[in-house]
Amino acid sequence: MPQNQIKYFQKGFNFSQDGPGNRLVYHLYGCNFRCPWCANPECFAADTKVTAQTVEEVANEILRSRPMFFSGGGVTFTGGEPTLQFEALKELLIIIKEQNIHTAIECNASHPRLCELFPYIDHLMMDLKHPSDAAHKAIVGMGNQTVLDNIAAAASTRQLALRIPLVNGYNTDDACIDGFIGFLSTLPQNPLLTVELISYHEYGKVKWQKHGMEYTVQNGFVPPARLAEIRERFRQAGISTIQT
Repeated sequence: MPQNQIKYFQKGFNFSQDGPGNRLVYHLYGCNFRCPWCANPECFAADTKVTAQTVEEVANEILRSRPMFFSGGGVTFTGGEPTLQFEALKELLIIIKEQNIHTAIECNASHPRLCELFPYIDHLMMDLKHPSDAAHKAIVGMGNQTVLDNIAAAASTRQLALRIPLVNGYNTDDACIDGFIGFLSTLPQNPLLTVELISYHEYGKVKWQKHGMEYTVQNGFVPPARLAEIRERFRQAGISTIQT
């Protein structure tokens, strides 16, 4: 893929779901993780219809959409994993930031050069799937050291929305919760850091089946009582959370 192309499988507007205000959201194609509960498996499915446009074409489209960015809105790049298209994404972010467009990125925090994008991102959303490097690799196919490093770097310098998906059988036992809390407790005090606990859902299950892929999560729902226990343990550790 030429470096000056952006490949995406979906785009459209939504309000306050992928960043503040009304936003034009691009779902970029490709992902280096294989989370069994992924809600957007079309990001790596071989039969997905993908659109490819040059950086300049996407930038012009974003600029033409400026009147729609009300209530503090702007553009969001999500996926898949948008940083897999790193050079094109960086070029695009530089262009649109020069035009004072509010930018947001939703990513898995795994790219070793992610910090290079920080000056061009107004709203950064990062996921933390599991606190253990070995378990993280076993579940999604890659370890988490770079993820932890990038989260720490972001938390020390800027606004960061950190999301933890809670999936029964994967990361909700006491050892995992202790690991999440232990890591978060090492981060600097930052009033711009939010921690969101995301309850498991099966929104992506039908998509896995549509693309002929096996959905392997069984009994992933976390009982409400357990969710309450987890949130209370974060609270007792002095970590405020948002639950969705």
